[in-house]
This record gives sequence, structure tokens and C-alpha cells, in this order.
Amino acid sequence: MTLLALVSAINQMREETIMDRYVCQICGYIYDPANGDPDNGIEPGTAFEDLPDDWTCPVCGASKDEFEKED
Repeated sequence: MTLLALVSAINQMREETIMDRYVCQICGYIYDPANGDPDNGIEPGTAFEDLPDDWTCPVCGASKDEFEKED
């Protein structure tokens, strides 16, 4: 593998591991997978899609349905 191909592969892996942040449409809280929600048992690195179905906004209690992907 050439150095250029290796750098390209590494950059692609980085892009794939960046997880989207989601914003609560009720209160503006931003769920950031890099931080998780440790006060509610959600480890850092947990993607929004992997949150339990009954997870709620830690600020206002809104359901996951009230969140939208951050632009």
C-alpha cells in the first residue's frame, strides 16, 4: 500500500467514526455522542441511534422523537 493510499484509508475511517449530534427541539439540549449522558448511564461514544428507546432528554424529559440531527 502506498503512503497516499494509507492516508486516504485513515481519513475515510475518521469520517466514518464521527457521530452526528442531535438537538432537542423542545429545549435546545444537544446530545453529543462524544460525551454520552453519563448521569443517565449512557457511556461516551454511544451514537444517538443506539440510545435506548425510552431514553429522554436530560433537561426537559422529551422523547427521542423530539430530537433532530444537528446541521
